[in-house]
Amino acid sequence: MKNLILIIVSTALVNNVVLSQFLGICSFLGVSAQKKASLSLGLAVTAVLTVSSLVAALLYQYALLPLHLEYLKTIVFILVIAALVQMVEMFLKKNAHGVYQSLGIYLPLITTNCAVLGVALTNVQNGYSILESTVAGLGTAVGYTVAIVLLAAIREHIDQEAVPAPFRGAPIVLLCATLMAMAFMGFASLG
Repeated sequence: MKNLILIIVSTALVNNVVLSQFLGICSFLGVSAQKKASLSLGLAVTAVLTVSSLVAALLYQYALLPLHLEYLKTIVFILVIAALVQMVEMFLKKNAHGVYQSLGIYLPLITTNCAVLGVALTNVQNGYSILESTVAGLGTAVGYTVAIVLLAAIREHIDQEAVPAPFRGAPIVLLCATLMAMAFMGFASLG
């Protein structure tokens, strides 16, 4: 149990996928303009990351390893992620059309979000069990969601302020993301 808590804290805060590993930056910067859209994307990423970590670990342990096909892990993981994203997209389109519309192009981009693939590959590299892989996926997703919602809250606040002309738009967003990454470095003592 202690090991699982350490994995969650490590993946969510210490080694935050966006702020310390710099994976998943495209959607992080693209969707973080509004808290609602950011939270929706964070929840979608949480579903995909957690389930894909579980399925990837199962396939790796029970199919790729026994058949000595470990070299196919990247292709297999990409197929798993693509299938899961399609299922999430169909679910949102049918049951939460407003959320589906607000996420726009960024929802299908979860398929190519290097954070999702990076977690599956890192789990294998770290030699995690199926449970540990699933927990690492969940922790990473929580960290991603926290980071994107925090940036969205900051951006909504900044939109109300008088920002000097050279810093408007992308420069102030990148500066905020940089400061967030530096702040998250303070969690390194927890790992």
